[in-house]
Amino acid sequence: MNTITIVFALVAIVVISIAVIVISQMREKARIERGRKITALEDSYKRCNLLLSELPGQYLTGDLKLLLLRRMEDVCNDLTGLKSDLPVEQWRESALQLKTQIRENRDEMRPVKIDSAEKSTYVKELLQNLFKLIEAMHKSGRIDGATAKKNLKYVLFLVHKTHADFHVFQARDLIRQNEIRKAIHAYHMASTEMGKSKDNPLAMKAVKSFRTRIKELEALNADGENTGAAESESQLDKQWDNFLHDDEWKKKADYDD
Repeated sequence: MNTITIVFALVAIVVISIAVIVISQMREKARIERGRKITALEDSYKRCNLLLSELPGQYLTGDLKLLLLRRMEDVCNDLTGLKSDLPVEQWRESALQLKTQIRENRDEMRPVKIDSAEKSTYVKELLQNLFKLIEAMHKSGRIDGATAKKNLKYVLFLVHKTHADFHVFQARDLIRQNEIRKAIHAYHMASTEMGKSKDNPLAMKAVKSFRTRIKELEALNADGENTGAAESESQLDKQWDNFLHDDEWKKKADYDD
């Protein structure tokens, strides 16, 4: 074997070795990227499922539920394309069943009272995650601008209501302790929170009701009335508990001047 043949053979070996290394690295990179996508999609599905199960039932409108389910179905479709080992078909079937229940008004709605600072903070975090999810769906072209704007505005309204819920709970507790001045302050805080959603007629109706309740308490406090009188004077607390699914509140918000 002459020198030229040996050189060509060595060059061929080097080229083949480099090619094998490059192909191996490309495959490994593709494997890692595929794993990263599957993990991200799995997290997205579980996050949507968490929002559906953990957000207060009175907060989740049919539109928001269907939006979350749309994202979950998109995730299932993407995971199918990646041929993951996750129970994708089971997830897809569960999402489709829930979608049918929602459209037929058969899904259960579990109201949750915001009666602690911790719960208020937790619900706020969930709503922030929902806000980011809707933004991401809009940026990726999965929902149009009008749908995104409508739902983002409503989620912001829910953030304000979450804070108002906590202040109302504080006010009730303070009234039971005969701390009327502090209760008045708590209702002022609730009114301020709802006032941040000025373009929502339901929120403005709540602000009016809070102001009425504050005047009631101020009058009772000035007259030296007892806690029992303060508790019995107002229907606001009962109405507030059903604020998001009480037709009477909504009718007043739509038609009352």
